[in-house]
Amino acid sequence: MSEAEFADASGLFEAIDNKDAAGFAAYLTDDASFRFANAPAVKGREAIIEAVSNFFESIAASQHHVAKSIMTSSTLVVEGEVTYTRISGSKLTVPFADVFEFNGSLICDYKIYIDIGQLYTE
Repeated sequence: MSEAEFADASGLFEAIDNKDAAGFAAYLTDDASFRFANAPAVKGREAIIEAVSNFFESIAASQHHVAKSIMTSSTLVVEGEVTYTRISGSKLTVPFADVFEFNGSLICDYKIYIDIGQLYTE
């Protein structure tokens, strides 16, 4: 997969929305860095799988809608909204921006800018 083929990130977001941590991690280099919101960065594919799996267990579902993406030579920025379904069944929709840095065709640095402060409150 080339960066251009990744331009809308649909496969990655599909893996996330399916709560497929291994499928998500398949888009990452072995030594990738991943930061979600204001949490500390997690480094390495296995540590990222564990962190993402823990997050998936804390929600019932998610659904991403990508509004636009901007690609440069080795960076992709994606903007959109994600709707989280809480374990209780209630929903929260928030805007997000993701920044992907590539090493070849895989993501080596992944940052998610999002405010999930209300996700665990009702």
